[in-house]
Amino acid sequence: MGSPNKDQSKGFFATMTSGLSMFGNAMHRSINGLLGYEGLEVINPEGGKEDAEEEAHKGRWREEERDSYWKMMQKYIGMDVTSMVTLPVLIFEPMTMLQKMAELMEYPHLLDKADECEDPYMRLVYATSWAISVYYAFQRTWKPFNPILGETYEMVNHGGITFISEQVSHHPPMSAGHAENEHFTYDVTSKLKTQFLGNSLDVYPVGRTRVVLKKDGVVLDLVPPPTKVNNLIFGRTWVDSPGEMIMTNLTTGDKAVLYFQPCGWFGAGRYEVDGYVYNAAEEPKILMTGKWNEGMSYQPCDMEGEPLPGTELKEVWRVAPAPENDKFQYTHFAHKINSFDTAPKKLLASDSRLRPDRYALEKGDLIKAGTEKSNLEERQRAEKRSREAKGHQFAPRWFDVTDEVTPTPWGDLEIYRYNGKYTDHRAAIDSSDSIDGADFQSMEFNPWQYGNLSEE
Repeated sequence: MGSPNKDQSKGFFATMTSGLSMFGNAMHRSINGLLGYEGLEVINPEGGKEDAEEEAHKGRWREEERDSYWKMMQKYIGMDVTSMVTLPVLIFEPMTMLQKMAELMEYPHLLDKADECEDPYMRLVYATSWAISVYYAFQRTWKPFNPILGETYEMVNHGGITFISEQVSHHPPMSAGHAENEHFTYDVTSKLKTQFLGNSLDVYPVGRTRVVLKKDGVVLDLVPPPTKVNNLIFGRTWVDSPGEMIMTNLTTGDKAVLYFQPCGWFGAGRYEVDGYVYNAAEEPKILMTGKWNEGMSYQPCDMEGEPLPGTELKEVWRVAPAPENDKFQYTHFAHKINSFDTAPKKLLASDSRLRPDRYALEKGDLIKAGTEKSNLEERQRAEKRSREAKGHQFAPRWFDVTDEVTPTPWGDLEIYRYNGKYTDHRAAIDSSDSIDGADFQSMEFNPWQYGNLSEE
């Protein structure tokens, strides 16, 4: 894939490169050795280097808890901690990674517009704005639950979408998702990779995201930027996603390259996203600018990347108002995802909403949430032992593993493909005359491959 970087040194966003060159300094303001702990890095996003020590004493932990967790976690520095560390429910939000995948569907009208649009460059404006829109929700600092193998999440009653995701692998943790309405299909295979750095965590979105616009069969491929979670133990936790997002029209070769600016001194550049839509010859056609926590705008540009005379900057997306003082920083859509309002008739028993640990945390019972989480993890280990003893292989229900391995900037990825069985499953239920009178609250969470393992 060719690079449009040659255009960065000129045009509307000429200053972008100077912001990017500060990346190393801005992201490594630290006070190594605070309280005698080696490798500690504390970053105040609103301040400078001199504010780091004061910042270290803030955050969600009491001092004795903070010191204890630091000592416990120190041995994992430099390691991928995606699934190897048992963490307290105190830092969790009542949502799983499968549900978090669905948050990308908050603004489906942007993909609907991309499908209806005749202009190939405006298609990318709409589609990239859709991809950027989820970062407002992704700035939450609570950790979602890791899904149990075979767990699912279903969503209907939003934008005409049917959404299904499934945990298809436990080691390594992998999820697959499929969404569809009359305008588009969305398919993702996700295998998050992390690196624990002491007081921060780098999150690499190893995955493949494809969108097919139905009217013309256009295929879009998305490569998002990595994410950095700062001040995990010392200081107030905050999230940044510095780097580039690339969306490529695999049908035409057009692409959008957008730069998520790193947070600089005293918050400079934080949230800002700038870039261009290019044609297949890598000539800029439309400039895009905005903030991922506010909205995005666009304007046609010339070959030098400058706005075309007689045109104006137009807004394409604005973030929806969010609840004030929400305990988990949820958007209204996040609450909708967690509710049974978006659950289909005859919900699968493997659905994330039914997890007892998630439900207990949602109700504020941390002790019960922790106990239920431990019970689920032990049951999952028992299932693995039983599966291995029987010589069985786990097989996902709604997705099939393929022979395809695709490279990503952060490693190779085995691709899971939606097998269409869920569409048939839902069609059979929706066409039946039965009324679903099930009490969701009384349903038992059941992602399990085997029956009762309590005697094993």
